[in-house]
Amino acid sequence: MKLLLKLVRDIKQSIGQFIAFVLVIAVGAFFYAGLVTLSDNLSAYTNAYFQEHNVSDLHVYYSHLSKNDLAGLSEIEGIHKIEGRYTFDATQAFEDYKASLKIHSIPEKNEINTPTLIEGSIPSKKNEILLDSHYANEHQYHVGDQISISTNEKSFAFTISGLGENVEYVKKNEIQDHKTNGFAYIAEEALPDILGGFTYNEIMIDAKEGYDVDELGKSIEAQSKQLTYVDQVRKERTFSYSKIDQTIHNNKMMSRVIPFVFFLIEALILFLTMSRMIDSQRNQVGIMKALGVKNRNIMLHYMGYPVLVGIIGSIIGCVIAAIVFIPLITASNARAYSLPDITFSLSVYSVIPPIIVSSAFGLLACYLSGRAILKERAAQAMRPKPPKKMKQLLIERFPSIWSRISYSNKLILRNIFLHKQKALASSIGVVVSTILLITAFGTQTALLKVANQIEDVNRYDLRVDYARGTSPGTLPLPAGIKNHYYLSTFLVEFIQDDKKENATLVVTEKENNLIHFFDENGNRISLEDDGVLVPKSYADKYQIGEGNIIKINFVAPELTNKTVDMKVLKISTQYSNPSFYATPAYLKSFGIDYSPASLFVEASSSTDLVSVRNFFEQDQHVDTIADKSDLKKSAQYILKQNSFIFIMFIICAVILAFGAIYTISSINIYERNRELATLKVLGYQKNKINRLIFFENIILTTFAVIVALPISGYVYSIVVKGLSSSHQQIPDQLNIFTMFVSVMLAYLLTILANLLLRRRVTRINMIESLKGVE
Repeated sequence: MKLLLKLVRDIKQSIGQFIAFVLVIAVGAFFYAGLVTLSDNLSAYTNAYFQEHNVSDLHVYYSHLSKNDLAGLSEIEGIHKIEGRYTFDATQAFEDYKASLKIHSIPEKNEINTPTLIEGSIPSKKNEILLDSHYANEHQYHVGDQISISTNEKSFAFTISGLGENVEYVKKNEIQDHKTNGFAYIAEEALPDILGGFTYNEIMIDAKEGYDVDELGKSIEAQSKQLTYVDQVRKERTFSYSKIDQTIHNNKMMSRVIPFVFFLIEALILFLTMSRMIDSQRNQVGIMKALGVKNRNIMLHYMGYPVLVGIIGSIIGCVIAAIVFIPLITASNARAYSLPDITFSLSVYSVIPPIIVSSAFGLLACYLSGRAILKERAAQAMRPKPPKKMKQLLIERFPSIWSRISYSNKLILRNIFLHKQKALASSIGVVVSTILLITAFGTQTALLKVANQIEDVNRYDLRVDYARGTSPGTLPLPAGIKNHYYLSTFLVEFIQDDKKENATLVVTEKENNLIHFFDENGNRISLEDDGVLVPKSYADKYQIGEGNIIKINFVAPELTNKTVDMKVLKISTQYSNPSFYATPAYLKSFGIDYSPASLFVEASSSTDLVSVRNFFEQDQHVDTIADKSDLKKSAQYILKQNSFIFIMFIICAVILAFGAIYTISSINIYERNRELATLKVLGYQKNKINRLIFFENIILTTFAVIVALPISGYVYSIVVKGLSSSHQQIPDQLNIFTMFVSVMLAYLLTILANLLLRRRVTRINMIESLKGVE
């Protein structure tokens, strides 16, 4: 009981240090709980959501398909369920803009890609429509309202029977724009009025469990030779599914890497401070031994401190995560995806790992620091350590220089070199803090660089994506176009040894100057007819270099899984949506024909751009149009979606750095009570003593910064590597401004810690501190 009271008294006497410790632990617990909750809840929800609404394993597209054709395809081995539907694009005109709607017919007995009803009912009559709930909310539509849509220069009126969301539209587009993009479902009996007959142009397939979807795709293509077959896409390649899958993968990496970094730094800080704290209380250990307290109880007494800190810090961190982090990720997720009724709830068990990790390192620090003192006899431990013999400093060998140094500065230099180990331990804490600050600011700068590259790479005025089965090269182009280039995207697999990874191969003319490529140093590189540009994300993961030969497998069934060996022309830095790039001539050298599906356009002037856009908007063959404003929105969206995590990372890094600097500085003052009391007795004013401590800490911070700068680049590269994948590249180079800001912040935190510790110097009891233990 008395030892417990002593623990409480120790905490009360150094409450600032205790709070700093708690904050250090709380930071790690905060990030761990928040990121693990985001990763686990999102993964669990999407798995259940996709299973409940039976997301289609394979989409197959045709120009037209009859019910009899559908019945014939349903006999193919490997198909569990098959449904046909007709999909077309429609528009809605508003005062100053147009909105695009993707309209699907819905089978009477819909069992694949079933919608989630938010309100109302599934359309059962030809004049009814089920509307995207987010789109409806943007335009203030309600169940029972009339809506008019236009397609093929005809207008059709529908009554909104219901509002809903669908598993195939978890992600609509890159920026999740609900105002100008939406989807809807109509009953099959409405198709004859719209099309002038009944037909399908798409089938959705639910494959039998365990059946190879690629083999199924080949079988469907083989049986579709007499049909108007266009293309097919498996679910992993659909935009929505691939985006949410990539997000879950990235979140899992972040939930492991970022908390690991924080816990590692916390462990180091805790180890340094606990070691010095026990060492500074050696006389109290001697007194306890003299009073008959067993060594085991003394050790448990000091171990109680980090355990208490770990428990309180972890609980506070998890509570703050529940109050701050969870609402932020809920709002962020709502902006990024359409996942009905998803909730993020913090598990009570999230607090356990931070408690275990922080307590384990604290217990280890106590054991390693206390075992040497506990081996000493009581009388020996009660005596202060004999003063160290001071050797002559190197600078003292130059009297002309030494004599010009003020007495205060001589005291600072002598103290640093007299207690080199303590000074080194203090510096290590500041080194770690500085590295963390540089890493935090570096990640935020990297995020800005990722967003900015979108506009640096894409220099077109318009990107026009044509509908499936269209041949853009045969279609007329409007006047007012300065430059135009075609491109096409192939779904491929990158193969190395026994590993396969999904990828995309973009094929465009080598003269295409509306899309820029850069190497890792920011220099422009260009396409050539004798190789392929490989994204740096793949090159880093699979150790690919210029001139290497890589295997690319074309997964489209019409290419019969053709595998080719391609020469690596250059390594291209692509932060967003990394893809392989090649020219039509290089593709043709492998016997693969180039069929463009998109068009990049540069207008002659801003006036011409308006007329050019109007032309493409009226073209029935055009699927989507994107311009520079869309690129800017995409860049802003990336910043908006990810910045809060990195801002939190910076804030937590600042708290962690301050906690480290404050606790170490606090222990420095505690250890030097006798020395500082002596100075006070000799007539040194409080301001002079504070100035001594301040300049000494500034010197240690300067030393720490010099050491931290080269190490920070290495640590940052490790963090970036942990967060990167083949589908996501993060800039791995720190800039001077980032390092400068981080260093200045380290100095500011040192100054703040010194200001808060001035009271400790004022409260030093000269008589008590100068008493000797005889």
